[in-house]
Amino acid sequence: MRKPEIILITVFLCNTNTLPAQYMGSKALPHVLVYKTKSNYRELVPVLLSVDKTKIVSYPGPGDVKTGSDYALPVLLHKGYLLDRRGVGLNSAFTKYTYEEYGKLKEPPSTKELYNMIVDKNPLVELYDCGIRDNNKNSVGQLNLLIDKKQLNKKCKRMK
Repeated sequence: MRKPEIILITVFLCNTNTLPAQYMGSKALPHVLVYKTKSNYRELVPVLLSVDKTKIVSYPGPGDVKTGSDYALPVLLHKGYLLDRRGVGLNSAFTKYTYEEYGKLKEPPSTKELYNMIVDKNPLVELYDCGIRDNNKNSVGQLNLLIDKKQLNKKCKRMK
């Protein structure tokens, strides 16, 4: 390579305004997800299925279901709604594993074993995205107020 090309490439790489987002190390900010399920799956570990629900595409490691010394159970909101703390989405399913059982595993089961442990492949009745997680804007109290006033559908994006 010649010097002018090296200089041009260096200038381009140092100017992060010209780089696509995937090269800038940017991360998607977590969103506040509020949901309701067909049955009480609150203590069960979720996994993410493919769109056709035939395979697991994402699942937590045993250490991922903990937050410090506690487990990342969803927060119980009013009227049976739950505030996600683990990564529930449109194609989520729940396994037979409780957070406590799963968190004690030395390593995660294989995807085949996890898939066989699914209790419901279509558990969500409702799912809302309430925007980027901001403790000041999306507190449990504020979410409960939206639920009580039947404003969840108006203030949050309904995904299901």
